[in-house]
Amino acid sequence: MTTRRTALKGMAGAFALGMGGIHWDTATANAQAKPKRGGTLNFAISAEAPHYDPHASDTYATLHLAGPFYSTLLRFNLAKFPSVEGDLAQSWTVAPDLMTYTFKLLPNVKFADGTVLSSADIKATYDRLRNPPQGVVSTRKATFADIDTIETPDPLTVIFKMKAVNASMLEHFASPWNLIYAAKDLGADQAAPRTKVNGTGPFLFVEHIKGSHIAGKRNDNYFRQGLPHLDGFKGVFTLQAAAMLNAVQGGQLLGEFRGISPAERDRLVQTMGDKIRIEESSWTLNLLVCFNVEKKPFDDVRVRKALLLAIDRWGGSAGLSRISTLRSVGGVIRPGSPMATPESELVKLPGFAKDIKKSREEARKLLKDAGQENLKFVLWNRNLAMPYTPAGIFLVDQWRQIGVTVEHKQSDTGAYLATMNAGNHDVAIDFSNLFMDDPSLGLAKYLSLSRAPENRSRSNDPELDKLYDNHIRERDPEKRKAIIRAFEKRLFEQAYQQPLLWWHRIVATHKTLMGWQMSPSHNLGSQLEGVWLDT
Repeated sequence: MTTRRTALKGMAGAFALGMGGIHWDTATANAQAKPKRGGTLNFAISAEAPHYDPHASDTYATLHLAGPFYSTLLRFNLAKFPSVEGDLAQSWTVAPDLMTYTFKLLPNVKFADGTVLSSADIKATYDRLRNPPQGVVSTRKATFADIDTIETPDPLTVIFKMKAVNASMLEHFASPWNLIYAAKDLGADQAAPRTKVNGTGPFLFVEHIKGSHIAGKRNDNYFRQGLPHLDGFKGVFTLQAAAMLNAVQGGQLLGEFRGISPAERDRLVQTMGDKIRIEESSWTLNLLVCFNVEKKPFDDVRVRKALLLAIDRWGGSAGLSRISTLRSVGGVIRPGSPMATPESELVKLPGFAKDIKKSREEARKLLKDAGQENLKFVLWNRNLAMPYTPAGIFLVDQWRQIGVTVEHKQSDTGAYLATMNAGNHDVAIDFSNLFMDDPSLGLAKYLSLSRAPENRSRSNDPELDKLYDNHIRERDPEKRKAIIRAFEKRLFEQAYQQPLLWWHRIVATHKTLMGWQMSPSHNLGSQLEGVWLDT
């Protein structure tokens, strides 16, 4: 058996190469001060989740709402990202053939209701993730499909045996979305986590006032001694950027952990000076142009491809990066990370050429051939000012330039997701919300709908499925790259959905807020256990 250090050493070194351009000062600041106990953290959440169950979600709002109340089996060590460490697992071993994963759990961990955590809770949680019952959604279903059996030989041991090799499985066990639920809760009602909070995290649920806030208090029975530092927290829903900025500037809120725009950053720095801390990073997140292939005329690849060819991503990057969190042009893997397609190859793919005049001529011809010269449709979008609104305005203008008329319709997060998940949209701005750079995570979004509920293009493509399966079985990095290139080529030629631009993360926090750690993903660090107030 190999240890966790051996299994992670090579991969962590490779992923670290993709972290260039990051400005993080929290590690230095936190190391110079001793944590203080007490106080309530008030912070902004710029969207309100429709439920409490991250298993069925891919919006950060669900994690920022539910994360502080729960634990996961493993998690990422943000000070040493992308290294993995234990959360509920105190140790683990991985078989050399990657077919068996054995976890030893921490003893005497308690759920909020006093129930003692055991291996049965881990099994019940992962059974739900990999094979959800009818009426329950797991957006991680494809990720954990390779698990064959889950054994619980004793209350503190869990053994996962695989059907096939998945070279990224250990990192997926560290996913922040895999909150551990109580087996007894799931036994009574598999849908319980949507409306009921009962976790083993650093905070206990106090209240959720819709349209206002989510609140938690210190869990005195938390299994990490001395944590959390805070007495409690309040996450305030601030859907309007101006309201959020005013509250941060006035000190009513001490930060927003998702990300702000360059203009918002500059405003806070100008008005607050050395009272505000700014941290920046490339971001494991992109916006997608998503076509519903079950709706006419978007069942015609010529129409889909024409609309992608009309988009000037390179010009859009230059303009949108000045006013929004959108920045980098890239394929399905974060630009600059080890497995990403380099620009020299990317420009050869449909939708990424730099000669926009030529691309738009081809787009008009495709629409004419498809009998859609006067195409009109509704672009479905989220009502978040950053960066969904500027992205929508940009796309409407891009399509206008090839004679297409678009109505831009925005709604709150709940209605937005419900519409797309039900397949009631024509074209949408969707998102690929990742927590790490491993390609198996980035590619899963584009699998057939029968395997991946988060595929909102509703496409089913056995060729993409086969390429994905080949990729996760492959352990050689160069061969994995080749498979990714083939996957992107197929995906973009079929034009089911395609990245618009990748984001750039800028986080602003008061300098009295300590212990929070920056990373390339806003999905990480939601537990808040190490946060404290220097007041």
